[in-house]
This record gives sequence, C-alpha cells and structure tokens, in this order.
Amino acid sequence: MEVEQGKTYLMRIINAALNDELFFAIAGHNMTVVEVDAVYTKPFTTQAILIAPGQTTNVLDDMLIAKEEIFGPVQSILKFKNTEEVIQRANNSNYGLAAGIFTENLNTANTLTRALKVGTVWVNCFNTYDAAIPFGGYKMSGQGREKGEYSIKNYLNVKAVVTPLKNPVWL
Repeated sequence: MEVEQGKTYLMRIINAALNDELFFAIAGHNMTVVEVDAVYTKPFTTQAILIAPGQTTNVLDDMLIAKEEIFGPVQSILKFKNTEEVIQRANNSNYGLAAGIFTENLNTANTLTRALKVGTVWVNCFNTYDAAIPFGGYKMSGQGREKGEYSIKNYLNVKAVVTPLKNPVWL
C-alpha cells in the first residue's frame, strides 16, 4: 500500500490540563518532527503549546502518549503481532473516539470495525466527514453524538409512563 505525504499543519493541543505533561512526554520520547514551514523553527514550545506534526515509535501501552487523547498532530506507532492483539490493546483504553485502519484486506477491516469499541472507524482514509454520519465516541470520549439523526437525541428527554389498568387486554 502506498502512503502519500499529506498537508502539514501546526496544531495546538486541546487538553490544557495535559499540555505540560504531554509536552514533556512527547519531547522526552524523541519525536521525529515532520518538516514544517521555515517560519516555525522549533519542534516544540511550551509557551504557545504548539507542536509540529511528528511521530513517535517504540511506544508502549503504559506510556502517556499511548493512553491519552492528545488531539494534536502526534502519531504514536505501536507494534503488534496479530489482529486479536490490536483489538485487545485498542479496547483496553478509557477512550474510544475514533480509529483508523489501513489495510488491503477487506476481511481484516470488517473484523476490526466490528470489534473496536469506538464511535467512528475510518478504513483506508482519515478525518473524512459527512453531515449525515453520526460522530462521537464511546466510553470517556465525546459527549454523545453529533451530526446525523442521532444528534437530535441529545436534545430529547425520554419518559416512560406506567399506568395500572383494570382488565388489561393481555390478561
């Protein structure tokens, strides 16, 4: 499978509470920084909390960059032996916003999409959206569903009414 170089963005980390901790976790992990415009000369800066796009390798499951939702341009690469291991490790998380699967095997893609406990699964693409497709996470990710008919359910209140009847039809 061929992978093309995409656009380069300089992004701010969204979770302010984790900014310093994530910065040092990423910086301490020798992140490979992807080329950015000449205007941006440092790979990291704690003052602006901006991080250049990059990737970390040899990431272990117990590392902060593997456990938290960074919402920044950081790709963590974790090695695996088989599909079952991927499913177990991915689902052993407090979060489940989205997953991306890149494979030429449609059976592998179908197995993973059914087994992963996430709100969105992209297969051979990433960050592709449509207004009719619901978006939101499982577990501690997101706040319900956005977009599509499921988003309206966030604004509805469901009520169950039980009334005893004399001589109900079912008796």
